Amino acid sequence: MRQQRVARRRLAIAVILAFAVCSVFVTRLVDLQVVRAAELNAQSLGKRAIEVAVTAPRGQIVDDKGVVLADSVTRFDITAAPKNVSDFTRTKSDGSAEKVTVAQAIGEIAEITGADAGKLLTAVTQDPDSLWAMLVPKVDVDTYRAIRALDIPWVYSQTQEERIYPAGSVAGNLVGFVGTDGPQTGLEVTQNSCLASTDGTSTYEQGADGVRIPGSTVTTKEAIPGGTLTLTIDSDLQWFVQQAIAEQAQAIGAESAMAGVVRVSDGHIMALADYPSVDPNNMGATDVAFYGSRSFNYMFEPGSIMKAVTASMLVNEGVAGPTSEEVVPGVWRTPDGARIQDSTSHGEMHWTLTGVLEQSSNVGMSMFGSELASATRYDYLRKYGFGEATSVHFQGEASGLLDSNWNTQQKYDVTYGQGIAVTFAQMLGAYQAIANGGVKLPLSLVESCTHPDGTVEKLDIGAPERVISEQASQTTVGMLESVVTGGWLSSQLSIPGYRVAAKTGTAQVALPTGGYGNDYIVSVAGIAPADNPQYVVIVTYVKPHIMKSSAAAAPTFRKIMTQVLKVFRVPPSTKPGPGYPTTW
Repeated sequence: MRQQRVARRRLAIAVILAFAVCSVFVTRLVDLQVVRAAELNAQSLGKRAIEVAVTAPRGQIVDDKGVVLADSVTRFDITAAPKNVSDFTRTKSDGSAEKVTVAQAIGEIAEITGADAGKLLTAVTQDPDSLWAMLVPKVDVDTYRAIRALDIPWVYSQTQEERIYPAGSVAGNLVGFVGTDGPQTGLEVTQNSCLASTDGTSTYEQGADGVRIPGSTVTTKEAIPGGTLTLTIDSDLQWFVQQAIAEQAQAIGAESAMAGVVRVSDGHIMALADYPSVDPNNMGATDVAFYGSRSFNYMFEPGSIMKAVTASMLVNEGVAGPTSEEVVPGVWRTPDGARIQDSTSHGEMHWTLTGVLEQSSNVGMSMFGSELASATRYDYLRKYGFGEATSVHFQGEASGLLDSNWNTQQKYDVTYGQGIAVTFAQMLGAYQAIANGGVKLPLSLVESCTHPDGTVEKLDIGAPERVISEQASQTTVGMLESVVTGGWLSSQLSIPGYRVAAKTGTAQVALPTGGYGNDYIVSVAGIAPADNPQYVVIVTYVKPHIMKSSAAAAPTFRKIMTQVLKVFRVPPSTKPGPGYPTTW
């Protein structure tokens, strides 16, 4: 009996011990597979799962016909996992096996890419425990495919987008560029909300050898490409205008130059050129001072091209008309102590307002302008857009300098374009208003943004504003025709078959210390056809060394305006101009 009791006790203890052991294992199993399953799975996945960014292309910038000015292309970073670098066996096209050493594989990559084999070998050996090393960055598709065909198990690739500018310097000052830190200048910056893409992410699993497990890729966030930015620019015309001003700027030794073409009917900027130009593919070739567009950010005293604006307000207010008369001396000492002088000496001349424009008399325009209150003239200048940035809102755009409290001298100087600072874009806007029946339309450089889903967004640039009456507009344009038909640069401004209205301008450059030096800014601003205004063209050269008068700008103006009329097939004029008298 005693032996039976002992046996039963031992059996019970064994059963209890077995149950205890099983309980421990069951408890551990439940803990691993139920209680901590999610946590452990996440930890396991975290060790083998690799999350990578999926890049999306930045949007294109295109001209008004869809010609691409800025684009994104796919490039590939060729990388390696040094921890897994070793000799390997490659299956050849005939099915045979080939032993490939590390040095041989590195040599093959170097041969395809042109990279230094020694540097590639260092990259995969200097940190043998690393799972990532850069071999060759930003290779193109063909190079990527050639490397992939090598079938090297420890070599990988990462895609990225690279910005390119197929048109080179055409509109380069406007388009801007994207650097390593993102958009840097121009429309690339100001229209980034349209162009910017949104990268996505995807996750794949890798084995212990670092090789991606086939079929394991899961996209967790879709990549969204950028939108397409459509400009008002005609790239062919833009190229022509850039070439024209560059050729003349170099011939006359100008520091810089600007030229623009605006379509009168809608305010679209068809071409806007700066010299020196910028090639976004090679920013280092241009001085940093000329990055961006000086047409928007360079302020200058416009000189006599402002006389057209003064004349238009005088006509609109009924203070003077094209045949209004004035005895104009070569030097005028005003009743309140100012002194005005014409650029050339002359005695008393009997000029009409038309004659004052034709002869570009500072004295005559001051005398006519003084008949209009300063506050009234200031209000007109504001309506024309001076003293504030244009509707384009270009990067770094200046507002110009327009003071409402003119001193005794300044209130006369402003009538002929001194004592006020403007931007080239502002002058384009003012002449567009004069040409457009007196209605100023907001200037447009961007037509629209087409988003990835196909929706087209038009930019809100503001509403039209009437500055002068239609009659005042027609009269002003008619007076400006006399500059082309009878002015001293008539032969250089006339275009056969078309009535052209224009104004020349030569302005002294103000010194930082006050007063004026020996540098000039020379311009020609014009409208054609004068009987049916369709385009405004302005050409400006800054600080020419060889020819310091508006004669330097006249040939370029005619060249560009002739091209505009030809390209856009503008019908010739069919009736004569008003022929207002210039003297009395």
